[in-house]
Amino acid sequence: MAKTKNVIHRCSWADNDPLMRTYHDEEWGVPERDGRVLWEALMLDGFQAGLSWLTILRKREAFRKAFHNFDPKKVARMGEADIERLLQNEGIIRSRAKIEATINGAKIYVAMANAGEDFSQYIWGMAGNKSIQNHGPVPAKTPLSEEISASLKKRGFKFVGPVIVYAWMQAVGIVNDHSPDCFRRKVV
Repeated sequence: MAKTKNVIHRCSWADNDPLMRTYHDEEWGVPERDGRVLWEALMLDGFQAGLSWLTILRKREAFRKAFHNFDPKKVARMGEADIERLLQNEGIIRSRAKIEATINGAKIYVAMANAGEDFSQYIWGMAGNKSIQNHGPVPAKTPLSEEISASLKKRGFKFVGPVIVYAWMQAVGIVNDHSPDCFRRKVV
């Protein structure tokens, strides 16, 4: 009698690349409550606009080095010379608009913190302070991603449209969109 092999079922998008598998198995969909980490993920999702997430994952460490490990206070102090330097950095996405959006996003993050507003509480508060368990088809955007997007835009954030925000919500566990047969669905 042949032994059956234990098969791990995961979301189909994570099956074809080892880096995507590791990201899926260890990070994607895990509820994140650290405001700085949420902000970093949002900035990286902004860089992803028009590109694949795998491209960003492959460059993530270069992004972290280029943006001072996404320390908002340090990024907020970056100026034109830093932008010019980053535009020459082949390790990251060299988009002036996205680089400037990240620096501006850091300034907004720092201003919020200086005013006593916690980024994590701000974001999670709009989500009802708990992860949303999606049981239907995976949408490109939702009313909540539209609400969060509008709120972020009102504060001055860029590259935070409702589709980008929804992808970010999935990544940081605000919504659980692991497929029904994925081994991570019940874990997160």
